[in-house]
Amino acid sequence: MRIDGTHYRAIWMEEDPGIVKVIDQRLLPFEFRILELKSMTDAYDAIAGMAVRGAPLIGATAAFGLYLAAFRSNPQNWCDEVKAAAEKLLSARPTAVNLRYAVDLLMEKVICAGSRESMIKELFHLSIRFTEDEVIRCKKIGEYGVELIREISKKTSRPVRILTHCNAGWLACIDYGTALAPIYLAHDQGIPVHVWVDETRPRNQGARLTAYELGQHGVPHTVIVDNAGGHLMQQGEVDLVIVGSDRTTRTGDVANKIGTYLKALAAEDNGIPFYV
Repeated sequence: MRIDGTHYRAIWMEEDPGIVKVIDQRLLPFEFRILELKSMTDAYDAIAGMAVRGAPLIGATAAFGLYLAAFRSNPQNWCDEVKAAAEKLLSARPTAVNLRYAVDLLMEKVICAGSRESMIKELFHLSIRFTEDEVIRCKKIGEYGVELIREISKKTSRPVRILTHCNAGWLACIDYGTALAPIYLAHDQGIPVHVWVDETRPRNQGARLTAYELGQHGVPHTVIVDNAGGHLMQQGEVDLVIVGSDRTTRTGDVANKIGTYLKALAAEDNGIPFYV
């Protein structure tokens, strides 16, 4: 998505095969800084220190971290170094399911009997594919979700008013985002929207990151205190709620950022559609 008119992803590579770039999200919205990850340790520090956050982005950073471990490894014991890197990365954010998924996915392809050079290439391509797959999934979420917004828009002459919680945009998901993907697509397709952005304490991901994303993309929005959402719904100022999900079970139960449950209860009480 865009920052100052330039397209960025939350993680990417350029010409140098030994450098992975990420946006340091700890400094936003006050400073835009790009971090260069040159080793597995750099990737670990970025995850553990919350320079990167959001389930899909954490997974992609871990994948590239394993690739960097192989790229920087000693030719004599490269396999042991990659295995140690995998264990280290898993400890960066133990509750992040996408992190373990990414590490396990790549480690399944590590064959110690093979050559170091072939394994570096394999991990590189797997990291790229992992990242691209996340982007494709996010775009598909947007394509499904934008139709929900379009249907509401057809019934009103004003912007569709959407409430969201925390940050489930492209900064968390490499590109497009999950909860914000339908909003971006609606805006780009000319469907008028206005987003109520929960500040999302204690780390203020909504006020710091979601508002920043939307502002850079030109999407009308207003930051609200966390407890204002229910009042806005009661007053008829919200058409639908869209939130992300840290984890969704097969039975449909959702675990997400603290405060999501209260929004769901308020939406149910006021007859407002609530989408995850």
